[in-house]
Amino acid sequence: MTAPTSGPAHEPVITPKVDWRVRIGVPLGILALQLLGATWRWRVQNEDVVRRSTAGGKGLILGLWHGQLLPLAWYMRGRGIVVLVSASRDGEVITRVIESVGYRTVRGSSTRGGREALVALLRELRSGSTVAITPDGPRGPVHKYQAGALVAAQRTGVPIVPYALHVDRAWRLKGWDSFTIPKPFARIQLVFGEPKFVQGDSSATAIEQAADFEQDLDAAVATAERLAAERGEGTRAAPPTAPRA
Repeated sequence: MTAPTSGPAHEPVITPKVDWRVRIGVPLGILALQLLGATWRWRVQNEDVVRRSTAGGKGLILGLWHGQLLPLAWYMRGRGIVVLVSASRDGEVITRVIESVGYRTVRGSSTRGGREALVALLRELRSGSTVAITPDGPRGPVHKYQAGALVAAQRTGVPIVPYALHVDRAWRLKGWDSFTIPKPFARIQLVFGEPKFVQGDSSATAIEQAADFEQDLDAAVATAERLAAERGEGTRAAPPTAPRA
């Protein structure tokens, strides 16, 4: 979550209907994130995998569960990583906040601008950018890979690196993904998994591999939990785990 060009990867259009959300939500969101993020304490495992995977200007996909988006995005700030943000009205606020901490954005969703967003992501990956994708976003099912990340990886030949964490103290919002907001001075164990390529040459073949990539990301979460527990930094509430058939 590196860019061949400077500035955002989109040209946002603000309508009067959402302008008040942008004016109010953006400064508040930026301030809250900076105040909280400055207090978080990190332990990181295997971060060198990102450097190795992008050596020589290669593209990379970082796969992370939607519920862990906030702290993971904060850790990787300032690196010009490209992220996909919903084309909804609320997405405009999110876009402004994450661009303020050094991300670039592509706008689109399953209902608005989906095809254009995929084309833009493919272009970024082929030019050597790192792209962060929440494969179970924006609405779930929780911890289930949707097609987008798999198809993008397959068509560009770039690997997916699972990217997960465990937080010892956090607020978890009521919602489909139990969205995690680490509390002030929370201890966070971050884990990067090993890169994996999507095999085959068709979208159908890519989607068939979803379970393998779900297991990789769940394994990264489990590793983060284990490392935290070994240091006595467990938590009372674990993130949701999707049932498997």
